Amino acid sequence: MTVSDSRANAPQPEGRLSDNAVWTLVVVSVATFMLMLDLTVVNVALPDIRKSFDSSFSALQWVLDAYALGLAAILLAAGSLADRIGRKKVFDVGLVVFVIASLVCGLAQNDLTLILARFVQGLGGAILFAVGPALIGNEFHGKQRGMAFGVFGGVAGLAIAFGPLIGGGLAESAGWRWIFLINIPLTLAALAVGYTKVRESRGTTPPPVDWSGMVTFSAGLFFLVLAFMRGQADGWTSAQIIAYFVIAIVLLIVFAGLQISRPGRAMFDLTLFRNRTFNGLSIVTALCAIAVMSALFLLISYVQNVLGYSAFGAGVRLLPLTILMFVAAAASGSLVAKVAPSVIIGGSQLFITAGLACVLFVSDHSGWTALIPAMALIGIGMGMFSTPRGAFAIAVTTPDKSGMASGVNETFQQSGLAVGIAALGAYFQNRVNAAYNSTDIAAQLHDKAPGLGDVISAGGGREAAQSLPAQAAEQFQHAATSAYVSGLHHMMAVAAVIAAISAVVGVFLLRRSDLDESALANPGVPPEAAADPVRGVSAH
Repeated sequence: MTVSDSRANAPQPEGRLSDNAVWTLVVVSVATFMLMLDLTVVNVALPDIRKSFDSSFSALQWVLDAYALGLAAILLAAGSLADRIGRKKVFDVGLVVFVIASLVCGLAQNDLTLILARFVQGLGGAILFAVGPALIGNEFHGKQRGMAFGVFGGVAGLAIAFGPLIGGGLAESAGWRWIFLINIPLTLAALAVGYTKVRESRGTTPPPVDWSGMVTFSAGLFFLVLAFMRGQADGWTSAQIIAYFVIAIVLLIVFAGLQISRPGRAMFDLTLFRNRTFNGLSIVTALCAIAVMSALFLLISYVQNVLGYSAFGAGVRLLPLTILMFVAAAASGSLVAKVAPSVIIGGSQLFITAGLACVLFVSDHSGWTALIPAMALIGIGMGMFSTPRGAFAIAVTTPDKSGMASGVNETFQQSGLAVGIAALGAYFQNRVNAAYNSTDIAAQLHDKAPGLGDVISAGGGREAAQSLPAQAAEQFQHAATSAYVSGLHHMMAVAAVIAAISAVVGVFLLRRSDLDESALANPGVPPEAAADPVRGVSAH
């Protein structure tokens, strides 16, 4: 490395940011915005996708789940690989995979192609999710790191928050395909800027790539998440689901054996499980994703399909949640160095618990304003959690393993998301069916129109009512609304209990003594630079 390269990689004085640091934050934030956007925009476009392809309810679920499944499968492998061969290099690969898959999604001619492309899009997203925080952590230190993660969390919150609004606007004005095609110019711009402005980084003495560990872990996690996602639909005791679980367990046992037998080249440092805060943050991340993401999906569906607002109108009415989430995420970045992690993380989960519980006060006759208290509390809690989670996830270990630690945390996040949508979604569907089947109109229509309970849970109650004789339509509409709200209450109650458990875990397991204090508070030379001030990194 030349002298000029060494100066370029030297830490900047406190209060001064290098151009590389600023552009790294921009590129990672743009990538994160697209990834988080794709978690929410698809929901508001599902009715249009269903009409385009005449898709079944199961196919529409797969449009959502395939993305989450792809995300969960390789997050840890991506983070570990980045620590070894270079974080920027792996990040760029993720951008290329993501943009190609987005193009295929936008041009898909049937729902099977869309589902497969969404899975590949999730694989690309997994790489970006895992490596992005590590790239930020490499460029920012001390107080500047808190600021950077504040921006990072704020952008992620902005994408989740305004996803329904952006998706609704695109779907109504340009068609649902543009919710995917919009990624293409953004990704290409991120690639161009990243190539010239983002610096390479990796572990100081990286071991050889653990290919066998990556394959066994990714495949094991794939089958484990798939089993949870399909358990309700295919039957928990069916041969197919049991086979998925057995394959997953065997692969994960083999993975653990490989990690123990060759610690010098293992992709996952098992000693991290000795860190109580690492364990606590992982558990909270998974539980929060299970509770919140499934709740958000159903709230969007409720506003759009039950209250009857358009895709764009639903996004507008979610602004109390979205704005407060963005503000809380941006503000919480400065708290990571000042407030105990148990207070920040535990407090965020209490806000979420209260918000989910507030949905229980929604009735059959409520308007959208009845959701404002719930949306406000959930938004604050999500914002408080998103930014500190990213900072704490890379502070639980040494900087040379930050990609791995970030990948582990994002694995818990996306696995929780996939399992939550599948498991709580199946519970919601079960409760809606039970509530509808107990009504008089269900008995009257059973022979003429079976399976209407599934139609209601999918948000098709209004459309189904229009296909019925006028005499039965009004009675069915009342029954459909009542059944949907009943299912919503049951699901939100379970989600609130999960969030409350998450709060308890956060309060009692997270502690500042388990974190690298220099990564959160003390400005100056990063630990890896102090250990090896002349690292082999280049400008691009």
